[in-house]
Amino acid sequence: MSVRVRRIYEPPEPDDGLRVLVDRLWPRGLAKDEAHVDEWPKALTPSTELRKWYHGGGSYEEFRRRYEAELDAPEAAELVDGLRKAGRGKRVTLLTASKSPEQSHAQVLLELLKG
Repeated sequence: MSVRVRRIYEPPEPDDGLRVLVDRLWPRGLAKDEAHVDEWPKALTPSTELRKWYHGGGSYEEFRRRYEAELDAPEAAELVDGLRKAGRGKRVTLLTASKSPEQSHAQVLLELLKG
């Protein structure tokens, strides 16, 4: 499985493969028909409480730990398995509006899918 993270505001590329929005909220200022999103599994996104805690000054390491715990929940775990199956033999591109994707939930999800 080939998986990567890209900002959703970047134009789609032919080698994106399956484009999966991993943010709970739709990105501001982006029309849905321009985003070219194939899937939007909201149960894979951090909870509203966790997202607000992190953006309120929480540490990335603690955010990561809490988000990984959320991803262990049955519905999220099933979606992770589904993405792994969908990505067999092709690329999966995780899309986020985060200004720092390398310090976001998308990075945690990327590492989980690769592992």
